[in-house]
Amino acid sequence: MKAMHADGRTASQLALRYLAFRVVAFATVLTFVLGAALRNDIGEASAVEDYPTWSDVAEARSSEAATQKLVSRLESALVRLAAEAAAAQKDAEDKGNIWQEADNEYQAKAAQTAALQEQADAASSEADQAETRIAELAARLVRAGGRDMTVNLLINSQIADSLLYNLGMSSKISQQTSALFDRAVQVRNTAQSLSDAAEVARTELEQLKVTAEKAFDEALAASAASTAALEEQEERKVELDSQLASLTEERKITEESYLAGVRQREAERAAAAAAAAASNLNAGAISSSGWARPSGGYITSVYGFSSQYGARFHKGVDLGANCGTNMYAAASGTVVYAAYGWNGGYGNYIIIEHANGLRTAYGHIEAGGILVSTGQNVAAGSMIARVGTTGSSTGCHLHFEVRPGGWNTTDPVQFMADRGIRLG
Repeated sequence: MKAMHADGRTASQLALRYLAFRVVAFATVLTFVLGAALRNDIGEASAVEDYPTWSDVAEARSSEAATQKLVSRLESALVRLAAEAAAAQKDAEDKGNIWQEADNEYQAKAAQTAALQEQADAASSEADQAETRIAELAARLVRAGGRDMTVNLLINSQIADSLLYNLGMSSKISQQTSALFDRAVQVRNTAQSLSDAAEVARTELEQLKVTAEKAFDEALAASAASTAALEEQEERKVELDSQLASLTEERKITEESYLAGVRQREAERAAAAAAAAASNLNAGAISSSGWARPSGGYITSVYGFSSQYGARFHKGVDLGANCGTNMYAAASGTVVYAAYGWNGGYGNYIIIEHANGLRTAYGHIEAGGILVSTGQNVAAGSMIARVGTTGSSTGCHLHFEVRPGGWNTTDPVQFMADRGIRLG
């Protein structure tokens, strides 16, 4: 029999769903890049083909007019790249906000549904207990009544007092039974009403889940497109800036010297990444269950509904860590979402998927503080980001979420405690 997850899906279904996420993201990126390639720049060649080559730079040096023309092309290309990256980032932020708002509604409704069902179960249990007590009292009433009371008095006049006592007790039992019956009917009706309300809430919840899943897919694809556009801008900008410097400054930069610089930067990045990984091998104590504390700091906001958040549902727990301090992956897994922006008030935001579809999320990351990318595998206790105060935050802290089955949230404090990690 296939293993089922908390939301009713099998592992193969979750695997197919994650693959679908990746395909959608890739298709979006491909569409974005192809779209950029097909746009014309006032009748000139396509955007990708319009990028000057190093051969163009070499040829332009022989003529002042050619140099100026190529400089204009370079400057226009830089402006276009920045505009495309900004547009992609804006789209990703918009879709991230839409998803978070849909998820907020879903999580609040999930909590309401669970509360209604819990109340319905409690009322039903109370009704069961009342009905059991009624049965017990009815049996006592039968025993107390016995044979016809008049016959008993005539035959056994010596025990009249005892019989009269039994008669009084029967009356009291009858009264208790009547009161219990009324209470049982009332509680049973309440239980049914709560069950009906919970069923309606579950129907609404399912609709909200569909909306939230669709919004997440779109946010994920937009984030992938934004990442691709930003990476293209960064890579192209380095080359275009070098070409522009070669034409406008008193130094001759060649393609060979540019590529040598690229190789050096890549080597420096790799060395920095290796050093960071080595320095964080023991970061954040890891429990025997393989989980790690995501950051330091005391708990400043609890999970769920609270007076601090009014009518809003808080999907995680806040840990008041200092600005710029490290955030760590709570467990080994794969990054499925890593996006800058508002994200519904949670600011720069990361989601990691772990075994059995469980996910953890990390919010309010500082500007430029996301250190992982979508699709990247991370180990428990590895550094993934730096604490900040982005989004609707009023002070540096980590907003930490736990989502068993990938969607419904649960209280991170109890969840992590069960795995040997104390938060706050």
